[in-house]
Amino acid sequence: MPLRIGILSFAHPHANSYASQIQALPGVELAGIADHDTYRADAMAAQYGVPAFPSYRSLLNTGEVDAVIVCSENIQHRELVELSAEYGKAILCEKPLATTIADGEAMIAACENAGVRLYTAFPCRFHPAYTRLRQTVHDGGLGTLLGARTSNHGVKPGGWFTNTDLSGGGAAMDHTVHVVDLLRDLTKSEPVKVYAQINNRINHAAFDDVSLLTITFANGFFATLDGSWSRPKSFWNWGDVTMSLTGTGGTAHLDMFAQSHMVFSDKVGRPAQVNWGDDMDRHLISAFVGAATGGEPPLPLPGGAPPIATGTDGLRATRVALAAYRSAASGEVATI
Repeated sequence: MPLRIGILSFAHPHANSYASQIQALPGVELAGIADHDTYRADAMAAQYGVPAFPSYRSLLNTGEVDAVIVCSENIQHRELVELSAEYGKAILCEKPLATTIADGEAMIAACENAGVRLYTAFPCRFHPAYTRLRQTVHDGGLGTLLGARTSNHGVKPGGWFTNTDLSGGGAAMDHTVHVVDLLRDLTKSEPVKVYAQINNRINHAAFDDVSLLTITFANGFFATLDGSWSRPKSFWNWGDVTMSLTGTGGTAHLDMFAQSHMVFSDKVGRPAQVNWGDDMDRHLISAFVGAATGGEPPLPLPGGAPPIATGTDGLRATRVALAAYRSAASGEVATI
């Protein structure tokens, strides 16, 4: 019997990719959609040929859903995760896990008390370029890691992402967590201090659009991270994920989206970047299916891939983003 997954909200654009990946994988079924925006729920349900439910609770209360993916505005993550835990569903929550430490801790506790599994959507863990780098690092190919220069640039997403009452923050909240999660996995160490410069120098609005962090880890490793929304609207994709690592035995550079080609057409206003090779979102959903069922993922993971990120992994990455805001406000190093 396939794992039946419901999607709670299509507010986050990643929901579209997750829905497509569910329908492309064997052993899993997109069972339904619910959204506080009922027009959006109906439109997405029609697009994917699945039922639209009038409320989140009605979807969770049906006997047709085994697990859920939460893709709401960030501020609603706690409410939807706690509700899903109440109904005993395995949960994959879009990043960032929460907008406050208290919310993140409450979400993890609710799932532990209900005996359900909570995971965080960090698809970069499953990108084949990253899994190859990870295997090299963990096999000692770079010696002892000393430091890294990293980036996760992007185009300003607009919509609720720039409303900090719904998002919990701007670029630093949106783009810090992906790379922090990878660095934690690579170093097998936890971030302990961060110094950050965060501002709104591009759009001059009420949200931050530029951020530069210097992060120190418990084992002495340090990294810089530029997570700015600094790409123009005409840029050919949403942004990048890059890492330049230095160790005692060598260096390595990762450009996660270099495996692509450019398409120029009179039919669209800007060039398009088309990626080829393994799809990290598909591997994320496959890993979630395997974790939720306690079995093998329907799509074998790339060699050297880490396990799917837990709720605790998500909270640890969020702690860094929140500490970065404290550092930027005080002008001093913040303890994580």
